[in-house]
Amino acid sequence: MIERNRIEDPVALEFKRFNEDFLHSLASTTPMLQSAIDTIMHSSGKHIRPLLVLLTAKMCGQVTDKAINSAVLLELLHTASLIHDDVIDNTRERRGLPSLNAIFDNRVSVLVGDYLLSSALIRSVQTADFRIINVVCEVGRELSEGEIRQLEMVEKMILEERSYLQLIRKKTAMLLAACTQVGALSAGATDEVVGKCRLFGEYFGYSFQIRDDIFDYFDNADIGKPTGNDILDGKITLPLLHALSSVENGKAHYYRQMIENRSITKDTVGELTRFAKENGGIEYAESRMKEYRDKALDILYTFPESEARTGLLLLADYIIERKR
Repeated sequence: MIERNRIEDPVALEFKRFNEDFLHSLASTTPMLQSAIDTIMHSSGKHIRPLLVLLTAKMCGQVTDKAINSAVLLELLHTASLIHDDVIDNTRERRGLPSLNAIFDNRVSVLVGDYLLSSALIRSVQTADFRIINVVCEVGRELSEGEIRQLEMVEKMILEERSYLQLIRKKTAMLLAACTQVGALSAGATDEVVGKCRLFGEYFGYSFQIRDDIFDYFDNADIGKPTGNDILDGKITLPLLHALSSVENGKAHYYRQMIENRSITKDTVGELTRFAKENGGIEYAESRMKEYRDKALDILYTFPESEARTGLLLLADYIIERKR
């Protein structure tokens, strides 16, 4: 497994500045809000998105104050979207810990998410760069549209790989594309370079989300979320989608009917995950994940060799090798 410090090394000082600034940006004098913020910080993730901003900025030139500010605002936007998603999905656990709405309630969680979103918008204005402001506004809209699209897919039980890929583009890939795009913009890169960086982030995002979705098919306490939870919620991801579309027998028809009739239970989730595994679903999803990773790497190799590029190359591999 790739050591995280090898990825961070090219921007170690800048990443330290980000962490300090991010913590400062979350401070509040309202006790309940600060308590909720402390909960968020305790369960904070790996900060992949800020790393993408900083490493891309360094690969394209240098990490400026604008890049640090952009890294903070995009992590605020991401965190706000997670909080709102947990409310919508009634998720009670995130990364092995109780979610914000499980500790407080939906009212507090929505308002905390709004607070973080507003803080992100303020930060975007502070960049004084209308290109960055535009990217942030566009990705905010994509995230909202993606969440609505997911509700629609669950409601109509759309079981198509194409629709699944369109969904993860909006819910994940576009945010990571925004990170690499903004990183390049903050460094004053040309339009051509900015476009390449954005596409790298998008491919990276597809790979990232497929890896996350594969986790749902395995029992592993390190994953940080209940396995089979997506299927139980009616979110049918790539491994099972592939198995359902590639197998033509009575069992496949039975499981498709089970999903379409919304008769999935905790007992039948195990059957569905086994069906996906036994019919090549995991192998197929992994091949697609690596395909997107390779597309991302192909773009990176068009940039001159540098420590920052090496960090991004390692990060792309880290994403598909991670255990949670």
